[in-house]
Amino acid sequence: MAMLDKRKKALEAEGLFAAERKQALPFLPEVIGVVTSPTGAVIRDILHRLRDRFPRKVIVWPVAVQGKECAPQVARAIEGFNAMTPGGALPRPDLIIVARGGGSIEDLWGFNEEIVARATVASTIPIISAVGHETDTTLIDFVSDQRAPTPSAAAEMAVPVRLDLMVAVDQMGARASRAVSDTVARRKQRVADLARVLPKPEQLTEDAKQRFDYWSEKLDAALQVRVGVGRLRLGEVAGHLRPSMLNNRITQGRERLESRTARLSSAAVTQTQRQRSRLDALDRMRETLGYRETLKRGYAVVRGDGDVVTTANAAKSAASLEIEFADGKMKPAGKVTKPKPKTPPADQGSLF
Repeated sequence: MAMLDKRKKALEAEGLFAAERKQALPFLPEVIGVVTSPTGAVIRDILHRLRDRFPRKVIVWPVAVQGKECAPQVARAIEGFNAMTPGGALPRPDLIIVARGGGSIEDLWGFNEEIVARATVASTIPIISAVGHETDTTLIDFVSDQRAPTPSAAAEMAVPVRLDLMVAVDQMGARASRAVSDTVARRKQRVADLARVLPKPEQLTEDAKQRFDYWSEKLDAALQVRVGVGRLRLGEVAGHLRPSMLNNRITQGRERLESRTARLSSAAVTQTQRQRSRLDALDRMRETLGYRETLKRGYAVVRGDGDVVTTANAAKSAASLEIEFADGKMKPAGKVTKPKPKTPPADQGSLF
C-alpha cells in the first residue's frame, strides 16, 4: 500500500489525473474495444448489456487479468488498439473498455502498475476503466477518461438506450409536426384576418378609373389650347423675322462695326505717335549723356595700347598713345614706341 501511495502521488504530480487532460466519450461509438479475459463473466455481462441497450460491434483483446503477465498484456492491448488504422481490415475502436471482475488487492495489482497507467494516458481513444467492484480502486481508474463501478455500468456508459432514443426521436418528430401545423394554422388565420380588412379589388381601382376618365375628357381641350398658344407665339416670332427688319439690323450692325473700327484706328495712331515721341526723347537723352557731347566741350580721350588711359604713370608705361578729340583722332609726335620686355628664359643649368 505504501508503494501504491507513492506511485499515485508521483503520477498525480505529473498531472496525469487532471480533469482537463481527459477526453470526452463518443455519444454512439461504432466499434468498441474490450480489454479483458475472454472466458470470464465480465465479457458476457458487457456483451449482454450492449445487446439490450444498443447493439454495437465489439472487438475483444484477450489479456490476463491477474498475475505477472497482466500489466504488460493490458498495456500492449491499449497500444495495439491505438495502432490500428481507421478504415482498415480490422476496424479501429472508437472507445475502449478495460474491465475485470472484483478481487483482492493482490488480484487487481496488475492495474496499479505504472506501465498500464502510462499506456492509458497515451491513448488517443477514450478509455473507460471498469476494474473490480464499486469499492475497488486502482491507478487506471485515476488516469482513464471515465471510471465505471462495474463492467455492466461501463457498457451502460458506452452506449445510450436504443429504445429511449427511438422514443425521443418520435417525440421530437411529433413536436416538429405539431409546430409546423400550428404555424401553418396561425398563418392561415392571419391571412384570413387581413383578407377581411382589405378592400375589394374593384374598390382599389375605382378611384384610379375615375381620375383616368376625368383627365381623358380634359386632354383634348388642353391639347387644343396648347396648340393655339404655340401658334400665337409662332406668329409673334415670325413678325420679327421680316426681311426689312433683318436688313435694318444688318445695317445697324455694320454701322456699329465701322464706328468701332474707326475708333480703334485712331487710338492705334495716337498710341504710335506717343511711343515715337517717347523714343525720340530717350535717344536725345542718350546723345546728351554720351561721351561725344563731352568731347565737344573741350575734353579729349587718351588711349594707350588701345585702352583708355586715366593717369600719367599709365601714359608713360604705354608703348603708343592715341588722343581722340571731337573732330578726330591723332597720335602725339616724339613718342618713342618701346618694345615690351621679353620674359627671360628659365635657367636650364649646366650640362657638365
